[in-house]
Amino acid sequence: MTTWLPAGTPKAMFLAWGEDLPATLTDAALRKELRSAGALRLQVNLDDEHVAPALRFGTGDPIGAVVSVWGPDPEAAARVLAARATTAGWLVEERRRVDPAETYDGSRADALANTAVLRRPAELDEETWLHRWLVEHTPIAIRTQATTAYLQHRCVAPLPGSHPDPPHVDALVEELFPTAGMHDVHAFYGSGGDDAELSRRMSELMASVSRIGADRDLDLVPGSRHLWDI
Repeated sequence: MTTWLPAGTPKAMFLAWGEDLPATLTDAALRKELRSAGALRLQVNLDDEHVAPALRFGTGDPIGAVVSVWGPDPEAAARVLAARATTAGWLVEERRRVDPAETYDGSRADALANTAVLRRPAELDEETWLHRWLVEHTPIAIRTQATTAYLQHRCVAPLPGSHPDPPHVDALVEELFPTAGMHDVHAFYGSGGDDAELSRRMSELMASVSRIGADRDLDLVPGSRHLWDI
């Protein structure tokens, strides 16, 4: 096993639904199957008991997990996952704006890992939306929250899945926060207990969120983050 990846290794991301996802997606047998399909790394963000107090909302059936797979054959990995759970997946372009602290042994990260499922609003052309999201919104999101990691993923192509009616998704954003942010809004926004500063940060963030259309038609999936080199 290795803790580095060859430059340009494709990354695929999947939304997952189903019963008993924690056991299904952390099973060593799944990692063996993915490795046989050429995968090099697996990440599983589970909406489990550890993040039960966290905020979540969605546009359809609750998403139970967000899965990432790195490897030269994303379609093969997609087929492996689709045989284990109900999935919808995409090949993505990753931008690591704030790198997370990572281990590769499957241990749970000491963080709340939120994934925002973004959809471009119809009134914005793609160029405008991408500029507002990637250039204008990003620094606002990072400075108005207690963000310890910030990873952006533009969905560039759908992958085989098992969802009978897969949702349309334009991008997936993974943000890590202090675990205390599940219980304490000041810990989530990094406002230090100052209510006026909290209000200022929330107002600035929500105004920017509205400009990219993420104030509607959005899924927010909290997660326990697990990462393996396989």
